[in-house]
Amino acid sequence: MIALALLTFAPGGMGGSEEVVRTLTASLSEFGTREYRVAAPPDALDVANGLPARAAGAPGSSPRLSALLRAALAGAALGGADVVHFPFTIPVPRPRRPHVITLHDVLHLDLPALVPRPVRTFRLWAYDRAARRADRVVVPSAFVRDRAVARLGLDPSRVRVIQHAVDTTIFHPPARGEREPFVLYPARPWPHKNHALLFDAFAQVRRSRPELELVLTGGGHDALRLPTGVRSLGLIPRDELADLYRRASALAFPSRYEGFGLPVLEAMASGLPVAAAAGGAVEEVAGDTAVLFPPDSAKRAAAAMLDAIERSPAIIERGVQVAHGFTRERVATLHDAVYAELE
Repeated sequence: MIALALLTFAPGGMGGSEEVVRTLTASLSEFGTREYRVAAPPDALDVANGLPARAAGAPGSSPRLSALLRAALAGAALGGADVVHFPFTIPVPRPRRPHVITLHDVLHLDLPALVPRPVRTFRLWAYDRAARRADRVVVPSAFVRDRAVARLGLDPSRVRVIQHAVDTTIFHPPARGEREPFVLYPARPWPHKNHALLFDAFAQVRRSRPELELVLTGGGHDALRLPTGVRSLGLIPRDELADLYRRASALAFPSRYEGFGLPVLEAMASGLPVAAAAGGAVEEVAGDTAVLFPPDSAKRAAAAMLDAIERSPAIIERGVQVAHGFTRERVATLHDAVYAELE
């Protein structure tokens, strides 16, 4: 039996990794070939997506107390497992059997100045140690594999690249109708997400296209001073985000560092042209379908957004076709292959 330990899950506060893990459980539920069990906080059991689930912890308690309770109760939730997978990287509780972790990126090692000191310190202790001790490390891109091997000294034979999937039943092109005059950026305002540069670039865009808006989604924007023409919708359900992808004129993605870049894939699947900062794994995901710009040039970011809005239908269609290769069936099959290596 394969146990997926999601005891550190905090719904709504984990950025793209939450969507990644929800897609993983949905993929295994639909296409997996093994027996699975999910251990999760009692107020987040929906993350199991139909897989058998057990609650560990107590709802409504403080994060620290809740983590302690979850760790104390996790033995029963994970009991009988042959392999334990920690999709949120941190191995809580300490595994006593073969185990897999998912390492989403090594941002804290590659660009430490963009990671707040407490977060960087925690990652150095928790993420790095977990990756070095795991029997297998799953990463979402060849970029992360190469950086993890270089930065952490991991044995490449223990690292497996499994790219994320996109649900094309939800993220798909519009049936009809013209795009609306707004550019979309779905990201929390973490330093590496590069919102300040985007705001400068968008101010330049509005000089020639004053009708355009910039729409942000994700939590944390209340702390930002939003310029004219920029508005935030905050945290929104996945179906509302998918609707925005179908209505927007372009996706702006100025992030300085991505272990994968899930919004780029979701936009491609939705037939939405992409203007993205070069580097990280974005080019690995988008290929030649995105308009790329240096992550430190507002002028070139502005030009890329305008170029993306004018993308030809042929390039957009190629993006849709590329996105359709990132399937949930492939995610399930490749994870099952990793689990089989340790059984």
